[in-house]
Amino acid sequence: MAQPVVLLGAGRRDSCDEFPLARIAASRPVVLVDPDPPAWARPYLAGHLAADPAREAQTAEAVCGYAAEHPVGGVLTWSAEHLTTAARITGRLGLPGLPYETAAACADPVALRALLDRHRLPTAGAGAPGDPEDTAGPLVSAETVVLDDEVRIVALTRTTPGPPPARSPLRHGVHAHDGLLHNRFLRQCVERTARALRLTHAVAHITLRLTARGPRVLTVAPHLPGDLIPLLVERATGVDLAAAAADLATGRHPDLTPTRQRAAAVQFAYPAVTGRLTELRLDPAAADDPSADRMVLTRHPGDPVTAAPHADPTDRLAHWAVTADTPTACETALRRLAHHLTATILPTTDTYAA
Repeated sequence: MAQPVVLLGAGRRDSCDEFPLARIAASRPVVLVDPDPPAWARPYLAGHLAADPAREAQTAEAVCGYAAEHPVGGVLTWSAEHLTTAARITGRLGLPGLPYETAAACADPVALRALLDRHRLPTAGAGAPGDPEDTAGPLVSAETVVLDDEVRIVALTRTTPGPPPARSPLRHGVHAHDGLLHNRFLRQCVERTARALRLTHAVAHITLRLTARGPRVLTVAPHLPGDLIPLLVERATGVDLAAAAADLATGRHPDLTPTRQRAAAVQFAYPAVTGRLTELRLDPAAADDPSADRMVLTRHPGDPVTAAPHADPTDRLAHWAVTADTPTACETALRRLAHHLTATILPTTDTYAA
């Protein structure tokens, strides 16, 4: 039987964290560290440890005490807030994981930028204030698996941001044959970033902005990405990032063999106005669309919601994912499914200052 993994925090179902949890639980027992496990996560759990992962020292003591009496194969988290807690635990238990300094840097955007600058890596915002390249270039994330000295990009995620100032993601897409997979400048940038951060056994989501002067590193998440990106990678390439993360955490070599050559995408619906949601429904005919993978409502009538320019992921009304042969076919399917969603919002009189 596979050794259990300790997961620090389940995350949120509406942020698409159920998919990776289900994937991991299908192959090994999962012990969740959380003050109160959410109801949606409980069917996937083999055990529960009541502790708050945000309280680093106390949680480390609790997990190490648990490990003294129970087998623990590895430690996982998909929250930047819990990276240092995970690093402290793996350091004490001698399990694969991030160096503590790396975890601390990746949890702090200012520290991460300083570390990458020291290694002469091009970062977003490195130009003059107001440089249009900081916000205008396309966003691409390298879904990366690092095993010892090997840095492998298993897929690229292209992201369409929403309107400023929030710029919350509107759409993600993955294509098994993305031409940028063969771009040597992007690959070198990703490899140098992984080595600068001393990643050795990790799944990492490295986001870059493509500019006229080459790729610039925007963020590094040395953990599984959210927003259903693991599902998109699996649907497009066959590579299971969640299983890979669990394998790496337990010292195993993941299977990264591509078995599919398709495209997949996810779309998020945000409120058009700020106010109170009075109606939200999905036409059941959406399930009949041949490209539809899933379509999920994530808010409820009566909820207060914020319009897209200032919205964060908690304001999303729904999301839907599709799979097709090409990115163009995915875009068409996303637009087609959007017609199945109906949302009515009673606007508030409050407005944001410009």
